[in-house]
Amino acid sequence: MNKRDLIDAISGRLGDKKTATEAVNAVLDTIQGAVAKGDKVAITGFGVFEKTDRPARTARNPATGASIKVPKSSVPKFRPGADFKALVNGDKKKVAAGRK
Repeated sequence: MNKRDLIDAISGRLGDKKTATEAVNAVLDTIQGAVAKGDKVAITGFGVFEKTDRPARTARNPATGASIKVPKSSVPKFRPGADFKALVNGDKKKVAAGRK
């Protein structure tokens, strides 16, 4: 499922595509902005989005074997919640479309 498919699925519940597009974009922009600032976004049952710092390190170019210095960087990280994990593992019989 890509962003367009997600908008189509939500538009069936909200009534029109414009409202669904605005809702999806608002949620994604809010999560991305908060994580970029260093805040943690926790959605109970779904998961946690957070910013993680990777330290500088030395890596190897697999083609040449030469050492490369990789600078430190910040990356987004997602940890799924317990309900999400259970649903993916088939432990819960919830149907996402039927939830309100």
